[in-house]
Amino acid sequence: MTATLVDNKNDVAMAKALAAKKAGEKRPFYRKLYVQVIIAVLVGAAIGHFYPHLGIQLKPYGDVFVRAIKVVVAPIIFTTIVIGIAKMGDIRKVANVGLKALIYFEIASTLALIIGMIVGNVWKVGQGINADPASFDINTVASYAKVAQNMTLTDFFVSIVPKSFVEPFVHGDILPVLFIAVLLGFALSFSGERGKPIISFLDAASVALFGMVRIIMYYAPIAALCAMAFTVGKYGPKTLLNLGELVASIYIVSILFVVVVLGGFLRLCGFSIARVMNYFKDEIIFVFAATSAETMMPRCMQKLEKLGVSKEVVGLVMPGGFSFNMDGTAIYMTMAVLFLAHAFNVELTIWHQLAVLFVMLFTSKGAAGVTGGGFVALAATLPVVNAVPVAGIALLLGVDRFMAEIRAATNLTSNIIATLVVGRWVGAIDMDVARAELAAGFVETDETLAWNNPHAEMQAAE
Repeated sequence: MTATLVDNKNDVAMAKALAAKKAGEKRPFYRKLYVQVIIAVLVGAAIGHFYPHLGIQLKPYGDVFVRAIKVVVAPIIFTTIVIGIAKMGDIRKVANVGLKALIYFEIASTLALIIGMIVGNVWKVGQGINADPASFDINTVASYAKVAQNMTLTDFFVSIVPKSFVEPFVHGDILPVLFIAVLLGFALSFSGERGKPIISFLDAASVALFGMVRIIMYYAPIAALCAMAFTVGKYGPKTLLNLGELVASIYIVSILFVVVVLGGFLRLCGFSIARVMNYFKDEIIFVFAATSAETMMPRCMQKLEKLGVSKEVVGLVMPGGFSFNMDGTAIYMTMAVLFLAHAFNVELTIWHQLAVLFVMLFTSKGAAGVTGGGFVALAATLPVVNAVPVAGIALLLGVDRFMAEIRAATNLTSNIIATLVVGRWVGAIDMDVARAELAAGFVETDETLAWNNPHAEMQAAE
């Protein structure tokens, strides 16, 4: 009897997924987001190469999209977490999700740091450059060094608690928003019937916020074009060739880390890395072009819920990951430190490297959300190795934008996978729905906006 019910449920889930796919396949290929973004990236690269001045001038038009998305990121995180915790009602379940998410984050980040360090020692990128420390001006990286000096463990924990309720929404700081949302979610879960009107209001507001994301997403291909035109126009292929080995090494290690390590975690949870990557290809491709992983967080949260992951898991793990699970940044940091050591002919002992590894466990998280986070983290880490000058990170300035692309894509992918793994770990994911959705593949349809709208789902079913 139980097996029959499971089979029926699986058949229903698969039927719904296939119906959505069939509806989406009626659309012309050029209306698919990933196709539009790929075309936009190619056009942007061509503009940047042949008309570099025009490419540089297009940067503000790409930044507009990032700013527009960031306007709704904090409110979406807030409403999602509050609704999820309030409806769950059990503090122990929330604590269980949070603790297991932190355990996973630490395991994944530590593996990323260790793998980056091993590859950096075996593949001695930077050897032979023979850079002279005296030739680098600290003023070129002064802004990053200044932020790094103020980045202590105490400051990091204090920054989690905002000075006012509205401050994190104004500045777009994810961790303080997470802090306020968890507190309010607990308060509403304790309030019983009196808290239900607020929960209903936030639930309705969540639908409107995701509607805003859908409208803003129409501008995504143009934003990708402008971002790529700026990158190629400002830095160009010549700059890339000068430090091409470093860029190539970070790309290769990041891709292998996602496929082998994170893919292994997915396999243990019953998922296929190929199907997960295919399902989220729109977001990953765009983030690669725009170098801003947070811009696709709302859309990925929608998709994860569509895959059957519970709202509270999505709301806690996905935003938390962008502060505690920056695997792309971790790989970049270890390999960049060793690159600079090789470039300046500095021999780092195993004890030096272990000390750097320990510091990076904090700096890779403390710089999350900070402008130029990769450089800030490096500036905070290099003082551990006094032989490598902080000013040396200026050597990376020219190619950092190219490395930021793979960092952002890796960070987004790692947090998508983290949400699936933690969801499976705590038993908060409907595997029948997830397998059916991943097998059918995601397609953009007119009903996408209705993911969080139960009334629209009922109408669609009728």
